[in-house]
Amino acid sequence: MTTPLAAKIAREYGTPCAVIDMDRVERNIARIQASCDAAGVANRPHIKTHKSPVLARMQIAAGARGITCQKLGEAEVMANAGIDDILISYNLIGEEKMARLGALQAKANMTVAADNSTVVAGLPQAAAASGLPLSVVVECDTGRRRAGVETPAEAIALAREIAASKGLVFAGFMLYPTETGWAEAQQFYDEALAGVRAHGLDAAMVSTGGTPNLKNVGKLKGATEHRPGTYIYNDRMQVAAGVATWDDCALNIYSTVVSRAGPDRGILDAGSKTLTSDTGGLDGHGLILEHPEAKIARFAEEHGFLDLTRSNTRPNVGDVVRIVPNHVCVVVNMMDEVVMVRGEEIIGTLAVAARGKLR
Repeated sequence: MTTPLAAKIAREYGTPCAVIDMDRVERNIARIQASCDAAGVANRPHIKTHKSPVLARMQIAAGARGITCQKLGEAEVMANAGIDDILISYNLIGEEKMARLGALQAKANMTVAADNSTVVAGLPQAAAASGLPLSVVVECDTGRRRAGVETPAEAIALAREIAASKGLVFAGFMLYPTETGWAEAQQFYDEALAGVRAHGLDAAMVSTGGTPNLKNVGKLKGATEHRPGTYIYNDRMQVAAGVATWDDCALNIYSTVVSRAGPDRGILDAGSKTLTSDTGGLDGHGLILEHPEAKIARFAEEHGFLDLTRSNTRPNVGDVVRIVPNHVCVVVNMMDEVVMVRGEEIIGTLAVAARGKLR
């Protein structure tokens, strides 16, 4: 069954279409800001989810301390929009990136992360280009086995290397503990902090992340800020992680059923180019709100294959359904714009300004 709002969106914008509920967006911003405030840590939201200066400014107006970006291109979009406190939580390498980082420093207070000597060796070029000192945090691996130094001894050594580099300032540590690994993260941090202090340094910035860890905000003694991103929209992964409810999910993909060639199957007009192939470890590729027992089982580029064998209700060809994505961040990056609604009213569109900024 197609809701009146879904019919209106399909008529005015077509499907598939990303739609955000601004009432839910505002509630999510307020709720997580209050959570960070209560825990005594600053909120530095990651914009990788929404990629919108408009929404970033809303987060800052609600009390956030600057923002987090993953790539230089995202930071450039945000700085050009007047946002002036930016952490880039990613290793930056190469002369081209150093020139851009130096230019960014003329517009915004920049902090960057590093986890190896090659990255640190290149950063003075950016500082020299800007004529300003560049703050650098050491990224620490506390269990995710992604980026980050693996031992406190390595963190201490890299901090000393940063402090000894012309134009660089050792600013502190950046961590992304696993949801159950905060005791181990505390041990890592305590040892690293003691080590840098023994060499006359200190960690003014201790940044933890992300949305799946919102239930752990404030658990790391010494943390100064937290970097949640997905919370502004939420998704099926965050509901599964227990940090959001379905009522907190602010972005839906509106999709039309275009085929029902068999009683137990169907086709959506949202395939891998809309919902993406990232399952987030979940069964299927999203929750269909009108038919929660249905499964989006697999994709072609523009086909979402429905498995209706477990569904008590079956959609008809032409029905417009609403889908909560598994991983909303990658879905948003597929969109040039999202449609904004309040209740049953369409209030306009919002450009995904930092979409595709992979460099």
